[in-house]
Order: sequence, then structure tokens, then C-alpha cells
Amino acid sequence: MCTLEKRGDLFHLTLTGDDEHRFHPDTITSVLSLLEQAKSQSTKGSVLITTGHGKFFSNGFDLAWAQSAGHGAIERMHQMVKSFKPVLAALLDLPMPTIAALNGHAAASGLMFALSHDYVFMRKDRGVLYMSEVDIGLPVPDYFSALVVAKVGSGIARRELLLSGKKLKGEDAVALGIVDSAAHDSAEGVVEATVSLGESLAAKKWNGEVYASIRRSLYPELCRMLELTVNNLATHNL
Repeated sequence: MCTLEKRGDLFHLTLTGDDEHRFHPDTITSVLSLLEQAKSQSTKGSVLITTGHGKFFSNGFDLAWAQSAGHGAIERMHQMVKSFKPVLAALLDLPMPTIAALNGHAAASGLMFALSHDYVFMRKDRGVLYMSEVDIGLPVPDYFSALVVAKVGSGIARRELLLSGKKLKGEDAVALGIVDSAAHDSAEGVVEATVSLGESLAAKKWNGEVYASIRRSLYPELCRMLELTVNNLATHNL
């Protein structure tokens, strides 16, 4: 499902396999466990890079698993929405810079997972961003909306992301200010670019707890939704 590898100062979290990397409850548990592992092993200069294998970064929640429950489908959807919230909280609270290297498509909760990183890089040759909820008739969880408001500065960009059903390619996502870069011709190229950024950030040897505290202070409403304390760093640690 996913792996965590530490190479020097860089943690590499990888969604493995050539499937759609949908967030099934087991996948959610696995990702959360690896984020907690990275946090416990973090030192000054640590950086997290998240990517995936194959065509998809992540295509969202495991809707087929929910629908297989028949009349219990809505309950299963609520279960995934609830259990996914701590994953985004863990990323917002991680004591290190975080970078998403999108190897392919990122949709719905998969896109929210990407946007929870500090930096997002896309390929220019493949991959779209797609919030499918308006097309398939599912409400957007409140903390998803709070994340988009926090991370996407333009009202026009938020409309294009949530209310249009558009599949945004890298060039369009950069123009709308949703991602940082889409100048890479392959999955390997986007990972190489994020490793280069990660190494430059790692060289600064920042205090991770201070970094996380500043990050939380940037997004007070999102932190409230994710049940994170905006600033719980004692002043004597500064």
C-alpha cells in the first residue's frame, strides 16, 4: 500500500503499486502510521517527499468498497471521511517541510492529501487535478473546503477547483496558483525536482517544531476543523 524510506535528511513516503491508490480504511491507517513514524524520527533538517507509482497519485476514497456495503454505503463513506481527517492533521502538524511529487492524477481526497503538503509539484506530460464531487453528487466534507480556502488564494481558482468539475492539467494548476510547478516530463523528473528542493530545505537545518508551529498559525480555521492547536509551542523553545 505505502512505504516510508529515509535517505539522509529526506523521508520518502510512496503510495506503491500500479492501481489508483484509493484511500480504503486500511490505506488510511497505513499512511497515518507512516506519518507518525516520520514525526518520531524527525531531526533538524528533516523533509518529507510524498509520491506514488503508476498512473495515479491517488484517485480519492475507495468508493467501490463503500458501495459494496449496499444500504451501508453511506455509513462507510462517513467512516472514510472521519478517519481521513487525522491524516491531513498529521501533515499540517508534521515538524518538517513537506513536498508532494504528483506522479499522475490526483482526485477528490487524493487531491486534498496533496494540497496538505507545503509544496506541490506536477508533471507537464501527464496528470490532472480533479474534484469529482460536483459531478458524482457527493457533498464536499467541511474540512476539505477549509483546506481549499486555506491553500488556494483566489476565489476564481477555488471555483474552478470545486464548482466546475474541470480536470486541471499542470499548466492550468500553476496559473491558478494551486500547485508550485509543472515543468517536469516524467514521474522521475518530478521526483528529482522535489528531491532538489528537499535537499535545499534540509540544508537550512530548521527547528521542526518551530516550523510546524508557524505552519499551523497560517491556517487557523483549517486547524480548528482538524482539531489542531494553532500554537502550542512553549516560548522557551523558541
